[in-house]
Amino acid sequence: MRLLNKIVIAGGTGFVGKYLTGRFQQLGYRVIVISRQQQTIQWNSTKEILDALENAVMLINLAGKSVDCRYNKKNKAEILKSRIETTETLGKALLNCGNPPQLWINASTATIYRHAEDRGMTERQGEIGSGFSVEVAKSWEQTFFSFPLPNTRQIALRMAIVLGKNGGVIKPFINLVRFGLGGKQGDGKQMFSWVHIEDLFRIILFLQSHKELEGIFNCSSPNPVDNKTLMKTFREILNVKIGLPSPRWLLEIGAAFIHTETELILKSRWVLPEKLIESGYAFKYPTLEAALENILHE
Repeated sequence: MRLLNKIVIAGGTGFVGKYLTGRFQQLGYRVIVISRQQQTIQWNSTKEILDALENAVMLINLAGKSVDCRYNKKNKAEILKSRIETTETLGKALLNCGNPPQLWINASTATIYRHAEDRGMTERQGEIGSGFSVEVAKSWEQTFFSFPLPNTRQIALRMAIVLGKNGGVIKPFINLVRFGLGGKQGDGKQMFSWVHIEDLFRIILFLQSHKELEGIFNCSSPNPVDNKTLMKTFREILNVKIGLPSPRWLLEIGAAFIHTETELILKSRWVLPEKLIESGYAFKYPTLEAALENILHE
């Protein structure tokens, strides 16, 4: 008999996973977490993973090494391996379930699309990009959809930058603005696609309730902004008048200093959630102003 209140979140100990766990628990769900941390089911515990998935209503996979690092050979290998191996582990476990979850949502990334300053990328008309991050995303999705699961719907969420109070990019942006460095980054024309973390949660509930939906979905606000507007909005909401710009050469030095990559700032991600909107999803925080007011002031 299916346990109507059991949800499994793989990679559930990070910023997004903790938020989803809390929100699902508020709705009365029992949440089981798979991760490499203590007090959770470990990735090498094959039987425990199978037992957790048996009779669950939904599996959400967020697992993968953070891309906020330098793209050296070691980190590149770990970024790819951490996504492929965990997805394979879950897929194989589902194949062995007697009563598997009705829905498997696997994280993907909006970075799969090309650098776009000319038009938005939709699921149907978006153009896949090139480079390391894109190849990781392609391999991740290919692995996910390679499993024949007749009793489990599969949805890959191509997630934009997730904005929320207790993690992600918010704190670094706040610090930049408050120290007077909240001007445009690079030429400021690169697009910034984002989604409020509460909308991410609501999107998951929406996809769960609409049993006809499957495949690839862009998970992003319908109103992306360019970098210049992004930084201006932060300054206005934080009531900071001055924001010095950061030219590309300075960003390169800064990225090396804090062990990250400028791609996270300079790639133009112009992503539109065409399929979600067509399916009837209504965003709680459709604009950046509304999202940041909630995150920074409420």
